[in-house]
Amino acid sequence: MINLSQDIQPLTTFKRNTSKLITQMRNTGHPIVLTINGKAELVVQDAISYQQLLNKLEELETIISIKKGLEDLAKGHTRPLNQFVEEIQRKHGISS
Repeated sequence: MINLSQDIQPLTTFKRNTSKLITQMRNTGHPIVLTINGKAELVVQDAISYQQLLNKLEELETIISIKKGLEDLAKGHTRPLNQFVEEIQRKHGISS
């Protein structure tokens, strides 16, 4: 969760205090939102936290795909495996 008093900084402050703010990101795991002329423009994040975010996104996408597959199964949107294999073989000119 972003801490509004620490994690939103003007770009000029980030330029002046880069080391301090990088240490802050490493310690908190929070990204820093950089503003230009008072408007949020950039988000800076340490590599470990960014990788964790990517991992969570991949996990979420997997869960969504599994749920969709289960919904398709419940709705009867399936076909026998041998039928699928035959279609793929025909489509790609593979003989069995």
